Order: sequence, then C-alpha cells, then structure tokens
Amino acid sequence: MSHAAATFTWIISVASIVCMLVRPLKIAEAYWACGGALLLVVTRLIPTQAATGAIKQGWNVYLFLAGMMALAEIAREEGVFDWMAAAAAVRARNSPGRLFVLIYCVGVVVTALLSNDATAVVLTPAVLAVVRRVRVEDPKPYLFACALVANAASFVFPISNPANLVVYGKHLPALGEWFKIYAGAAGVSIVVTLAALWWISRRALRVTMGRTAITAKPGSHARRTLPVLLLATAVMIVASALGVPLGLPTILVGVAALLIATLRERDITLRVARGVSWSVLPLVAGLFVIVEALERAGLLSAGLAGFNALAACAGWAGRYVAAFAVTLVSNGMNNLPVALMGGAIVEHAGQATPMAHAILLGVDLGPNLSVTGSLATILWLIAMRREGVEITAWEFLKVGVVVMPLALAASLLALR
Repeated sequence: MSHAAATFTWIISVASIVCMLVRPLKIAEAYWACGGALLLVVTRLIPTQAATGAIKQGWNVYLFLAGMMALAEIAREEGVFDWMAAAAAVRARNSPGRLFVLIYCVGVVVTALLSNDATAVVLTPAVLAVVRRVRVEDPKPYLFACALVANAASFVFPISNPANLVVYGKHLPALGEWFKIYAGAAGVSIVVTLAALWWISRRALRVTMGRTAITAKPGSHARRTLPVLLLATAVMIVASALGVPLGLPTILVGVAALLIATLRERDITLRVARGVSWSVLPLVAGLFVIVEALERAGLLSAGLAGFNALAACAGWAGRYVAAFAVTLVSNGMNNLPVALMGGAIVEHAGQATPMAHAILLGVDLGPNLSVTGSLATILWLIAMRREGVEITAWEFLKVGVVVMPLALAASLLALR
C-alpha cells in the first residue's frame, strides 16, 4: 500500500470511529462504522474480497452477541432482573451500605453469566427503580456499581464479555486454561473495584434508607425463566470447557429459551425482537472491515513491533505498560475496535504469552476509566439520562480515575 493510500485509510478509519462515539446529528453508531467500511471499499483502499473476508471471520462473534442479547432481553421481559434487584433491597434490611454490596454482588453474577452488556444496560434500570422505591437520598453509588462491575467482572468466564471472543478469536482458551490465567485477576478486580467505589461513596452510604413494602418473591414468569437461563448458561460454560467456539451454542440456547418462553406468552418473541439492539451486529461487522484496512495500512507491523519490544522487557514492566497503553487507547476510541486490533496483534505474536493476557485486561477492565471506554457504558449513560438521572462524563471520570488504575494494577499482579 502506498504512503498516500495508508494515510487516507487512517483518516477515514479514525474519523469513522470518532463519529461512532460522538454520534454527530444523533446518527446511530452502526451507520458511522458501516459507512466508514463502505467508503474504504468504494475508494479501493481495501479490496472487496478482503473486506468480505473480514466480515466472514466475525461469524462466531455475531452469533454470540445475538444469543446473549436475546437471553438478556428474555430475562428483562420476564422480570428476572427486577426480582434480583428487589431481593437485594429486601436483604439489605434498610442499610444503604448492605444494599450497595448486594447490588454489586448481583452485578457480578449477571456479568459473569450473561455478559457485561446485560449488567450495564439491562440490570441498571431495575436497580434504579428499586433504589427509588426505598427512597435512598443519592442513587448514583448504586448506579456506578452496576456500570463498574460490568467491566470489573467481565473476565470471570469467556462468556462474560464479547471482547474476550474478539481478542482471542478462534484461539479462545478452554475454560480450564482460562481459569488458570484469569481467575485470580478476576477476583482481585472485583474486590478492589468494590473497595475503591465504597471509599468514594462512603458519605452517601451513611444516610438512612426509607422503608417500603418490597417483596423478594419472584413472579411466576421470573420463577419459570430463571432455571432456563441457568441451564442456558451451563450449556455455554460446558461448551467453553470443551473448547467449542461459543457462537453456535450461544445462539442455539438463546433460540431455545425464546421458544420455551413462547409456550407461555405467544407475543414475547415480538417483544424480544424489538428490545434487542440488532444494530450492534452490523456495527461489529463494519469495525472488522475498518481494522482489516488499518492492518494493511501499517497497524499490524507497528503493533507487532511494540508488542515484541514490551515482551522483551524484564519482569512485569512490559505487562503494565501494555495493559495501561491499551486502556488509554480504549478510552480514546472505544474498546471494541481496540479489541479487534489487539486480537490481530495477539494472533500473530502468540495467544499464550503473558503480554496477550495483559492486553485482554486492558481491553476488559480499562473502560472503567471513562464513559467512552465501551459502548455498554455509553448506553448506560444514555439510559440513566432517559430515567432522569444526570451523570456527566466528568463525574464518571472522577470516579474512574481512582477506581480503574487501582483495580488494573492489582489485577495484573494476580495474572498468570
């Protein structure tokens, strides 16, 4: 590729990603990603065959995303998240601090089993409704708990974050190997994030909490749906343990769960179809094309050079530099394209290296720094504004700049 072609490729790609984050004229993110990819093809900065190949290579991610979004939407429609939030409020026994910890623990479970998007986007509105009913003076600590645990617990299982599939691709470690690498780091990330957020919110958690009649008994739909969701999650975990690509099992259990729900409510299929954010799929496809074009424009060679240079560093220095560098880039241009770029570098450099593991921590945990770190956090912010809770990007940054570096630094120490 000529120097001029490489320059135009970078301009178009970076502009597309920035517009995806900023959303000029309130145009949805998918249009900017797909528009940038189409422009790269039309201008012949990437061959049509290469663009098609890039889209095809993401089939496992598309199926995984569709299946997980369907499962999360079924859980929301059937009241599972409302019941979990209400159960936390009942067991808090009018203690704001206890409620905070319980909501955080619910977020850990939802993130681990249904992915970080379910926690940030679907669980949070249910939590907000509950904290309003118990009349806490400041709901923000509980909302921040949902947003931050969505990333802090996103590497408990491979299924806990779609970015895990993006970084590792077809070389995703089997569950046993995954635990050897990430179990300690995930535990440290969860505990440190909770402790840091508690310290920041300590004044708000000292106030009294109003009494209200909240029942922790799940409704009939939630009671029937919960075992189905647990079984679906078990199937995905077993598939991960066997080293099976997660896309097909996830979409199959998502369809099966929807069929079971349809036996009770015939119109739920339409409601779930309307609730799922299908635009995420073309957005990811567009990013696959953009990253493929960037690789041809020099990204891969530059990334490999930096990767190898850091790998040559003695001790933990290379891992820390790699993880925090990935974190900064992720917050500057969103962790999804960074995960795609990192995945390409990791695939060529070797998936089993400690440096690759550090890169995944930067991709998964790094977005806790700012609202631009991940699409899930952006959607969380929009959802809060829709509910009348104003949380600014600066307010999130003031929390993230304390919580994220502590959690990431500690997690790297526990990384195998």
